[in-house]
Amino acid sequence: MPLETRLDRSAWRPMHSRILLALGIGWALDSFEVQIIGSVLTPLAKDFGVLGADGAVSPGAVSLIWVVWFAGLMTGATAFGWLADRFGRKRLFVATLVMYSIATVVSAFSPTFLTFLIFRFVTAMGVGGEYSAVTSAIAEFMPTRRRGTATAATMNFWSVGGILAGLVGIFFLNNFVANQLALGGVTLSAWRLCLLAGAAAAIYGLIARRTIPESPRWLASQGHHAEASVIVTEITGIADDGTDLAGTPKRRSLASQIGELWANWRVRLVYGMVLEFSGSAAYYGLFTFVSAYVLISTQVDVSPATVPLFYLVGNIGALVGGFTVAALIDRIGRTVVTRLSYGTASISVLLLALAALAKSPAETLAAFTLCVFSATCSWISAYTTFSELFPTELRATGIGVSVAAGRLGGMVGVVGLSYAVSGLGLVSAFVILAIFFAIGAIAALRWGRSGGVEARGLSLDAVAPVAATV
Repeated sequence: MPLETRLDRSAWRPMHSRILLALGIGWALDSFEVQIIGSVLTPLAKDFGVLGADGAVSPGAVSLIWVVWFAGLMTGATAFGWLADRFGRKRLFVATLVMYSIATVVSAFSPTFLTFLIFRFVTAMGVGGEYSAVTSAIAEFMPTRRRGTATAATMNFWSVGGILAGLVGIFFLNNFVANQLALGGVTLSAWRLCLLAGAAAAIYGLIARRTIPESPRWLASQGHHAEASVIVTEITGIADDGTDLAGTPKRRSLASQIGELWANWRVRLVYGMVLEFSGSAAYYGLFTFVSAYVLISTQVDVSPATVPLFYLVGNIGALVGGFTVAALIDRIGRTVVTRLSYGTASISVLLLALAALAKSPAETLAAFTLCVFSATCSWISAYTTFSELFPTELRATGIGVSVAAGRLGGMVGVVGLSYAVSGLGLVSAFVILAIFFAIGAIAALRWGRSGGVEARGLSLDAVAPVAATV
């Protein structure tokens, strides 16, 4: 088993906090991009003429918006994950932030639905790259005994982005500012202004990220020991004592990276893919499903301007969920937290179904908040788990492939639920959501019972060689 490196045994220092904050801000911006669409879906659809006569967004339009988004996420997560393993974490998490910030500005000025879809795809590619680069980087900087907590805390900035999306939606959709603004020949209605707000916030995230060093574990894995040692000393305050690991440069193609993952780390890769597939199918399905088919005049009658309030309150529940995972995951372990989270989420969806059928806005809000709390516990515990399961030179690629599988699940969840509502009814759609979460709970249960590695208390470099098959 590898010796604990200086990074592993370091005490928590201000540098760790700065890295966590800078990466977390970018993660919050990613969340804003995903969730702001849920808040403005109805007015966006009305502007582009894809709103049905019943006041709900047409299933075809919902499908197109999300299929394009998930296709971009899948492409970005896989491609940029490989690039992060080849060229380093820092270059990629700066490049992806710039990429999606520019693309989201263009999206806000889109004159047609087709143009909007094209640039949402580009935006999604940048966000997908963030998933791979940030998730791999945060684990590689942190000491062993706080690694799970730090990863979960970084992921919890997703809830901050969701809260920001809710506040921005409330601000613009409730006429606190002018409904429309003419700029550059394009009339900017409220939903366009909401998108621009996220792009403006990205400037701060980009400045913060420029202060983060390259991952020393990645540098060491590429044979740059001297450069890595200087950064480790800066982070930990511990002089080089010869315990840091070193490697040799590897410049492999994406196909060869995935091939090695499949040949030597298949069970772990499949576990990460299953957790992501089930969690994303349920999570994205939940958010799109509620805004498009539950919070409408014929079901739970709330105005479009009130929808962002549901997202705001729900994301406060999500924030509590993230703190809960951060508090528990280094104490009771990844497997237990993951199993409990997915199981609770499955049950909470059924409670939301009862509230929606009762057509009570208050009960629906309370049940939705519980759903978002448990759903957030699920995906944060999943990310914390599979971010540790691969060796450094394969980590971002492994995360990228897992995330890509998740976005395929998101596509299935959003599109499938859109048509399930029209073909099978509201109750059946809720049951499908609950089944998606249950798949993750079963996978975590099987992982624990089959001897799958539990990374709690292990150094990051010791996790991968423990048992390459599990």
